[in-house]
Parts: sequence; C-alpha cells; structure tokens
Amino acid sequence: MDGDNQTEASKFLLVGLSEKPDQQRILFWMFLSMYLVTVMGNVLIILAISSDSCLHTPMYIFLVNLSFTDLFFVTNTIPKMLVNLQSQNKAISYAGCLTQLYFLISLVTLNNLILAAMAYDRYVAICHPLYYTTVMSPGLCILILALCWVLSVLYGLILTLPMTRVTFCGSQKIHYIFCEMYVLLSLACSNTQVNHTVLVTTGCFIFLTPCGLMIVSYVQIVRAILQITSVTGKYKAFSTCASHLAVVSLFYGTLGMVYLQPLHTYSMKDSVATVMYAVVTPMMNPFIYSLRNKDMHGALRKLFLGKVFQGLT
Repeated sequence: MDGDNQTEASKFLLVGLSEKPDQQRILFWMFLSMYLVTVMGNVLIILAISSDSCLHTPMYIFLVNLSFTDLFFVTNTIPKMLVNLQSQNKAISYAGCLTQLYFLISLVTLNNLILAAMAYDRYVAICHPLYYTTVMSPGLCILILALCWVLSVLYGLILTLPMTRVTFCGSQKIHYIFCEMYVLLSLACSNTQVNHTVLVTTGCFIFLTPCGLMIVSYVQIVRAILQITSVTGKYKAFSTCASHLAVVSLFYGTLGMVYLQPLHTYSMKDSVATVMYAVVTPMMNPFIYSLRNKDMHGALRKLFLGKVFQGLT
C-alpha cells in the first residue's frame, strides 16, 4: 500500500485524557460546564460592546475580535470532545482531524496577533495620549484586524498542508482532547523532519515577533507610567493595561509550557498545559477583562437592564 492509500485508510481515535468510564463522566461534566461558561462569557462581552456606542473604540473593537476568536476556538474542539466522552465510537476521520488542526492553529495564531495589536493600542493610549485618536483611526484598526485574520489563515495553511503528505499506518489512538500538531507528528509512520522544521521556524516568527512587540510596548508603557508624578495617575494608567497584561501572561505561559520543548519529549503530562490554553484561557478572558473594568460593568448593566425592560413591556 502506498503512502496516499495508507493515509486515506487511516483513522484516529480521540480517546481523550482517560479511557476509564468514571473519569470520563467527571471530565464530561467538567468540560461541558467550562464550555458553557466560556460561550456565555464571550457572548456577553460581544453583546455588551456592540450595544454600547461608548465602547466603540479601538481597544474594545480588538476585544470583540478576541472574544470571537475564543468562542470559535472552544467550539472547534470541545463539542467533539464531549461527544467522544459520552460515545463508544471515538473515531475522527483523517479529513476531520486535519480540519480541526487547521482551525486550532489559525485561531491560536489569531489570538496571538490580536493580543499584540491590543498591546500597541495601549502603548499609544498611555505614551502618546494626545495623538491617540489620530494614530488609532478606524481605518488603521480595520487594516490591523484584516492583517491579523489574513496572516492567521495563511499560517494555518502553511502548517496544515504539509501534514497531508504525512503517512499514518492504520488506526491510531490519540490520548488527547483534540487533534494537535505535536501529537499527530509523534504518531506518523513517515519522516516528519520537514514538518517539524517548518513548525519551529515559522512558529518562531509568527509568535516571537508579536511577543517582541508586546515586550517593547510594555517597556515604553512602564517608562511612561514611572514619569507620572501623581500616584492616582500612575494607578489609572496601569489599570488600563492590567487586564491585557494578565491575559497575555496566561496565554503565553500556558502556550510556552507545551511548545517550548523538543518534539520527542512531548507526553501526556503536557496535556494539562494544553487544556489550560485550549479551555481555561478562553474561559478566563471575559472575567479578566470585565472584573475591574468600570466601562464593561456599565455596558453589561445596560445590556441586562435593557433585556429586563423589554421583558416587562
């Protein structure tokens, strides 16, 4: 059988983190709860910002896109995982697995780029407040978001298309919650050196460049805050970027635990870190951005009060 036939005949079994029925039931209810909370939180963020004209600013436009990304990200992985936890048939087709992989890569990349755009927005707002409305014009915001989406789509293709040439011999068990690049490469029968090289080289560019931009932005932000004489002014300036900094730390911290290591060392222990960035981070983002944000509190209050008044009339 040649490589193409082997690939077409192969299938994957997404057995998840455990094959024990008792543990699977616990995992099912845990992930279902986290999924519902994530969907509800991100939908509320989107609705609140969309319905309040006062929040139609670059920072909140970026936040809406981040919420959309988190929403699509969890929907790409968790529903299939929940079905597998409840079903005896845990198979996922080769095409289905690569499709899931493509959206996983693209959405993680998009999340990363949007966070970098938000860092630049905070840099302009704190370091050049007088020029903020001029620099962060609607046209520039649209251009930045379009660039983020295009780069994410292309990067997903760059990593996924070479996977179509990788050979998998027969059925393979994936002790994981979704089709993930490192796991698939470890299961391949053919030589994956090219795939690994492309993954490392392109990954360094597409992730380290935005990360470097964020570091430079925050160095300038810290310098600007230190020059503020008023303690209240310093606190107010820092509070405008504290939520973003928390989300960035959570995102890069969990992502680094998984991918900043050689491919051959990847094991089941890394699944916990992957669950963190794939499930916990999208769930926490709405809470982080709305917890101490008075504007978001006001928008959410208006949203709920508007629904209540509509129900009464």
